[in-house]
Amino acid sequence: MADVTLIPHDRTYAANMSRLSSAWQVKDALGLTDEQTSLEGTIGFIEFILEEEKKQTHYSRMILNEHQELIGVITLKDIDKLNKNCHIGTWIGHPFWGKGYNQAAKNKILHTAFTELELDHVFAGAKATNKRSQKSQGKIPYIRLGVEKEFPEELRKIEEQTGEPCVLNAIYKEDFLNWYKK
Repeated sequence: MADVTLIPHDRTYAANMSRLSSAWQVKDALGLTDEQTSLEGTIGFIEFILEEEKKQTHYSRMILNEHQELIGVITLKDIDKLNKNCHIGTWIGHPFWGKGYNQAAKNKILHTAFTELELDHVFAGAKATNKRSQKSQGKIPYIRLGVEKEFPEELRKIEEQTGEPCVLNAIYKEDFLNWYKK
């Protein structure tokens, strides 16, 4: 499995983050605008994340590969301490696709979600048109696919955020921790 390090957001990585997120493959998959992926937009995103982490509504990390290069971002967002859940979002720069980095980053941040943040569910959604994300999620050994009927409010939330039809999957604490122990 690929080796990654998750580190807190730092403005010194803004130019590299902007470059990676500006690639059409990433930008289109995430539905980002040129303004959002610009250097100024990226700095704004980093500042937003740092503020949201103070409020404990987000837990986001930059993903570095084994060479300590920035390769993407992974975020636990909309953390709901009362219902013990959140949503996960990840993007990996196009040059690093298909190398196992996404899964390695998910394994690390989910361990934090369930052991340190003490969450019970982490939702992983994808736009219905984003087949690459759906395929990637389908490979996760501890995910439950197609939980839209169990969690209609969570589906509604991501569809409102994206403005598009979505699929909803969930990672349950017990499923992840049982897998993690193996």
